[in-house]
Amino acid sequence: MLIKVCGMREPENIRQVAETGIDWMGFIFYTQSPRRLGADDSGQQLSSFISQLSTVNCQLKRVGVFVNATPEEMMETAAHYRLDYLQLHGNESPDICFTLHKRGYAIIKAFSIATEEDLKPVTDYEGRADYFLFDTKCNSYGGSGKQFDWSVLSAYKGQTPFLLSGGINPDSAEALRNFSHPKLAGIDLNSGFETSPGMKDAEKLKTFIDKIKNKKTDI
Repeated sequence: MLIKVCGMREPENIRQVAETGIDWMGFIFYTQSPRRLGADDSGQQLSSFISQLSTVNCQLKRVGVFVNATPEEMMETAAHYRLDYLQLHGNESPDICFTLHKRGYAIIKAFSIATEEDLKPVTDYEGRADYFLFDTKCNSYGGSGKQFDWSVLSAYKGQTPFLLSGGINPDSAEALRNFSHPKLAGIDLNSGFETSPGMKDAEKLKTFIDKIKNKKTDI
């Protein structure tokens, strides 16, 4: 199971989390997010540090999270930070996803989910993204810190693998063990492991990841 930790922005915390054994690390470029890489955080020194994360974790993939950015903005940012994936978390159309995909960018398209009805638009994005991300539906872009009813995902019959997001925290291990879906590829972790916006508790993450990846029975 892929483990993605999102909303990273502080160099030392980035290093700590990269060492926990995660597979993907997400960096938010949405200006209204409290976890975004802002002007003070996105200088050349941090950019260089992020692009060299493979020296800390050779398998780590870098994910840029965008909300309704133009393809040009996303491509420029991807080049600057050497991103491996572009995660589109807004109202981006299937055509935008397809355009980026054709240009060689790996795409994660996020969808806000509360009921089975919210899965209907997903069909239009088949073949236009490498992964989907199913997050809890809320009134704003980004996460709510709350978990949606995962059972509604039984209605998802698509072919694109997905990441499960929304409200996953240190107490979610047993629920994750009991959840299954043929297209479940991994999980997305964020606020449930934070001490403050953008700052993750690496020790809690490591304990949780060990339980998930090793499928221990004592969770």
